[in-house]
Amino acid sequence: MSALLDVRALEVSYGAVRAVRGLALSVEDGSIVALLGANGAGKSSTIKSLIGVVKPRAGTIRFMGKEIQGRAVHDINRLGIGWVPEGRQIFSHLTVEANLLVGAFAVQDAAATRKRMDEMMELFPVLKDRRAQLGGSLSGGEQQMLAVARALMSGPRLLLMDEPSLGLSPLIVQRLFDLVKWIRDRGVSVLMAEQNARQSLKVADYAYLLEVGEVRGSGSAREMEAREDVRRAYLGG
Repeated sequence: MSALLDVRALEVSYGAVRAVRGLALSVEDGSIVALLGANGAGKSSTIKSLIGVVKPRAGTIRFMGKEIQGRAVHDINRLGIGWVPEGRQIFSHLTVEANLLVGAFAVQDAAATRKRMDEMMELFPVLKDRRAQLGGSLSGGEQQMLAVARALMSGPRLLLMDEPSLGLSPLIVQRLFDLVKWIRDRGVSVLMAEQNARQSLKVADYAYLLEVGEVRGSGSAREMEAREDVRRAYLGG
């Protein structure tokens, strides 16, 4: 069975600087895959190339068997890939409800949009309580929940998450990773770029270790936890 997402020989550059070099990875249907690595390892550049924000210099990206490299963000979203960007990037001047509707821009079925809106309000009671508030008035944790809910409004098969725990309190981080497992259990595969290796490996099925834009190791979450270099650099011994 072919992977839901299959990436081969991916190259991403910013001018003369190569951020990603010959990267290969895959995401199986129904799995959580973690991209681990320090700041500047190429994690965010990889995620941005998959969603179409950054155009890859070379390589192939196949989603559900179709090549998608170089396509526009809205086209990739319509194919079934959602994106939770680094730093949340919600629309601070729009209400919570309007932010969620933006996430459903590619959905043609109004009834499906209303149903998903109800599902998000049930999943995130804090958003229901604040649906008429401006996004910018929410706390950092609430904004991250809004960013996740917005990405789920399109009904994706695959959710890309870029540093989702960045800047959040330990309690909110725990809730966030519990949410990642819930999303997977609902049939949405997840690829997340995360510096928080300890929490990522607790929920992931598989992981890739990136260093200076290259994959320096991969394996099941348990295998990666057992690697001495991973434990030393990312797990505190």
